[in-house]
Amino acid sequence: MQNIDSQDPISRLLDATETLIYQGGISATGMDAIVKASGVSRKTIYKHFGTKEALVAAALRRRDDKWMAWFEAGLAVFAGPRAQLLGAFEVLAGWFASPDFHGCAFINTAGEVSSPVDPVRQVAKLHKDKLQHSLRLRCQALGAQEPDELAGQLLLLMDGATTHALLSGRASVAVDAQRAAAALLASQGL
Repeated sequence: MQNIDSQDPISRLLDATETLIYQGGISATGMDAIVKASGVSRKTIYKHFGTKEALVAAALRRRDDKWMAWFEAGLAVFAGPRAQLLGAFEVLAGWFASPDFHGCAFINTAGEVSSPVDPVRQVAKLHKDKLQHSLRLRCQALGAQEPDELAGQLLLLMDGATTHALLSGRASVAVDAQRAAAALLASQGL
C-alpha cells in the first residue's frame, strides 16, 4: 500500500475529496476540510480545478473508474451473462455489508445539485450510463428481445436496493432485489 505522504498532491486531493464527499456530501464538506485532509493548499486546488464543483466532479470521475473496475471484476467470477446479471446483486450485497458503505456516491451527489448540466450531475449520469451499458451487454448476450429496456429495469432494481440498503441498514435487501431480477428474467424466458 502506498503511503499517502508519498502520493502526488493531486492524488491526495482527489482521494480526500472523494472520501469526504462520500461520507458527508458536497454541501457539508467545506474547502477547509478538503485542505486539511489532503494537505494541499487552496492555491493549488484552485490552480488545478478552478472551483469546488470541478474538484468534486474530478473526484467522482475517478470514483467512477474505480467503482466500475471493482464491479466488473466482481461480475467476472460468475459464468455466463445470466449468472452475471443475478450475481450483480451478490456483489452489491458485499458492498452493502461493508462498514464504509454510505449508499451510491453518484445518487447522493446528484441529489445535491439542481441543474442537469452541473458537472457533478453530468458525472453521475455518465456513471449510470456506463453501468446500464454493462448490464445491456449481458442482456444482449443472453438474447433479450429488448436489451436496453431490460438493462434499465435491472439498473432500477440495483439503484433501489442500494438506496434501501442505505436507509434500512440491511445488506439483505440485495437478496430481495436479486429475486425480483430473477423473476424479471424468467418473465422474458431468460
